[in-house]
Amino acid sequence: MHLSDRTHPGHLDEAILSALTGHSADLVVTAGYMKKLGTRVRSAYASRIINIHPALLPRHGGKGMYGRAVHESVLASGDKISGPTVHILTDDYDTGPIIAQHQVPVLPGDTPDSLAVRVLGAEHQLLPTVVQQIAAQRESLTPPEQR
Repeated sequence: MHLSDRTHPGHLDEAILSALTGHSADLVVTAGYMKKLGTRVRSAYASRIINIHPALLPRHGGKGMYGRAVHESVLASGDKISGPTVHILTDDYDTGPIIAQHQVPVLPGDTPDSLAVRVLGAEHQLLPTVVQQIAAQRESLTPPEQR
């Protein structure tokens, strides 16, 4: 299923919410989705939407801080570590509670591209681990007769 402003002009928020509720989604993993989710989805799934950001938050987050700009910011700051952050999605970019982070060293001679490659590798390890932990926690809270 593909949902976008192109397929649902002016109604994307409603279409995403309908798809999520229609599939009985319990957790939404935006995994770096580059658009802000609509207010209906954010409200319906408050505290159940997680995202991953390619830098340690809160230092290198906020509007416009994505892709190469994040890694340029880390390098320009002189930080010695970077790495992905998994956080709860809220109404403001990259401000939700942090669930997990993984530190990636900034190496001498790093470029935004070389740093991005290492951080992306860490993202691919961190996000599935966090999702598995959330699923396991929810499973342990579900009565056996409902499993």
